Amino acid sequence: MLSGLVIVDKPQGWTSHDVVGRMRRLAGTRKVGHAGTLDPMATGVLVLGINKATRLLTYIVGTSKTYTATIRLGETTITDDAEGDVTEARTAVDVTDAAIAAGVSALTGPIQQVPSSVSAIKVNGERSYARVRSGEEVKLAARPVTIHRFDVHGIERIDGGRVVDVDVTVECSSGTYIRALARDLGNALGVGGHLTKLRRTQVGPYTIDQARTLEQLAEDLEVLEMSAAARSLMPNRDLSEDEATEISFGRRIAAGPGAGTPEAATVENPAAAFAPSGELVALLADTGAFAKPVLVFAPGTGAAAPAAPAAATNAGTESNN
Repeated sequence: MLSGLVIVDKPQGWTSHDVVGRMRRLAGTRKVGHAGTLDPMATGVLVLGINKATRLLTYIVGTSKTYTATIRLGETTITDDAEGDVTEARTAVDVTDAAIAAGVSALTGPIQQVPSSVSAIKVNGERSYARVRSGEEVKLAARPVTIHRFDVHGIERIDGGRVVDVDVTVECSSGTYIRALARDLGNALGVGGHLTKLRRTQVGPYTIDQARTLEQLAEDLEVLEMSAAARSLMPNRDLSEDEATEISFGRRIAAGPGAGTPEAATVENPAAAFAPSGELVALLADTGAFAKPVLVFAPGTGAAAPAAPAAATNAGTESNN
């Protein structure tokens, strides 16, 4: 049974669910998931898991992301991006390059961010965007995110400076909304702002160079095999034959070399354990003097069985833009 990750270059106008549906047809299986949504306006890296690899998605969701984007200053929209109607326009003619740089700097590092009200976050069991579309005013709570990098690459003044387009690269923690950054930058500068372009170029270790369009994948379904996917995603541990056998039966073995240090494998951040053949056997967490399996991948069964309580897979529930 085909299992692995597919790195898709999502086209504009498609929802992440649309891409999952297309991949189900291409791969001939219903068991396909994604590691964090992209809004329809956005393009770029969307990581999909097929069959057994869907169990890896929960560990990809929390990784950092990198985007290229264009922020338009001088116009506010109801969605904080170009898909929503403009609700307010204020000339940006007096906004200087230095002011933009200062605004970007203030939004770099650990910040408290209020997600866009038109987002997939649930409020009392209902998606926030559904409440907004029904006419309700929704105010979401701020939450901590980290902007590792917020670089300005270009500033273009349009219509005599009435609006200003700012091209940026953003590297950020999971859960960051890039359109909320655009909104907050515009508000800090006193002219409003929204996102007009967004392209995700990296999710964890997976980059746009690895991504393939749906047309390319229809001709050649390029799948990153499970072992290769896990090796690039998390710390590695190479097992002996005896250790691989013990783990395959869900038994514990001696802890890894990082046990007792901040680098120790945990249930939330496990190590990928490989048999001497190079095959992915399990995900391990260190507990005291022992390592126990969080998830065991049973060779040849086409399934992965949890060997201990693990973080619930939340792939497909998070929007990062």
